[in-house]
This record gives sequence, structure tokens and C-alpha cells, in this order.
Amino acid sequence: QVQLVESGGGLVQAGDSLRLSCTASGRTFTNSPMGWFRQAPGNEREFVAAVSYSGGNTRYADSVKGRFTISRDNAKNTVYLQMTSLKPEDTAVYYCAAARFIGFPYDSLPRRDFYDYWGQGTQVTVSS
Repeated sequence: QVQLVESGGGLVQAGDSLRLSCTASGRTFTNSPMGWFRQAPGNEREFVAAVSYSGGNTRYADSVKGRFTISRDNAKNTVYLQMTSLKPEDTAVYYCAAARFIGFPYDSLPRRDFYDYWGQGTQVTVSS
């Protein structure tokens, strides 16, 4: 059984930093991308970032580019999201996602239906 478990969320002030982690169990996602999405109350789940298996390729939503960094440690089967200069509009539940697809299809990465596995989410709240 595949599980993705996120951690690292919390309540911070605007301008602070936070690092989210997501550890996969049940399988390894060799040569497959992993990503982060977020969902604020009343909004649809939106793409945040994705990273290739090697970590050498990434894609970010425009709203987080330059502030967030995605990375992964394949030895630990873990993907990270380092968030800096946080804003109140970053407040959301953050979800980790993993795909079975082999490769890094740039145009598909923001699509929710591209991913096969999801975590339960971790809350990030940024106060002004």
C-alpha cells in the first residue's frame, strides 16, 4: 500500500520560512516526478511545484517562483518544499503528490489527474 505522509506545516508570520516534508512508503518513485499542490478554503487544489527524480528539473507556479524551492532525497524517499518570504495568501492545506509516469512531462505537471498518489495534507497558516 502506497502512502505519502506530509509534515512540517504550522502557523507562521508573514515573511517567515517553513519547510514541508513528504515521505513515501510502499514503493519508490524511481524516474518519476513528485509534486506539491495546495488548497485554500473555497478554492480548487492548485499546483505549486514539481521535481524530477534526479532533482535536476523543476517547475513552479508563478505565484511561488523565487520564494519556494522543491527538492528530493531519493535515499529517504522524501520530497521537500522549502518556503521563504511567506505571505498570507500562501495559507492553505499543502498536499504531496507522486506519479507513476516515467520521465518529466513539463506540460502535464500542473494537472491534478497526472498524479496517482496523494498525501493527506498539512496545514500552513501565514498571519499578517
